[in-house]
Amino acid sequence: MESRSVLNPAGGQKVRVGLALMATLLMASACVSGGVERAASVLPGGGGGNVASSIIDEMNGGLVAGVGLNQGERRQALEAEYRALEYTPAGEVVRWRNSAGTKSGEVTAAQPYRVGSQDCRQYTHSLSVDGQRRALRGTACRNPDGSWSPLT
Repeated sequence: MESRSVLNPAGGQKVRVGLALMATLLMASACVSGGVERAASVLPGGGGGNVASSIIDEMNGGLVAGVGLNQGERRQALEAEYRALEYTPAGEVVRWRNSAGTKSGEVTAAQPYRVGSQDCRQYTHSLSVDGQRRALRGTACRNPDGSWSPLT
């Protein structure tokens, strides 16, 4: 870890500050957007790309459980649900599409609200599976580890 000495304004002595520690503290500071606390740089998935399997597993199939998607399509759909719930402003659409173009979805989360100590959001997952459209609605609440659990 690289560190450098800086002058402490209070006491005048030099203090060694670890740059990696400073960067970690900056990354850990969460930003608040639309009432949902977010720390994209420290949570699994980081706001883009693949979401950690443990986060996807906590979603218990999300809204797309039993809809006729293969494992890869289901993962794409659940990642879209997670990104909509965790990072996306209310009303903004998160889209996904399988490689063949035969199955796709759009996830839209509503404004977040609090239930006790948890942030919750209602959301819609509009699916197109082999030309048939279907709209699924649900609510999920955020767990302390950053995962979202659908309410049943």
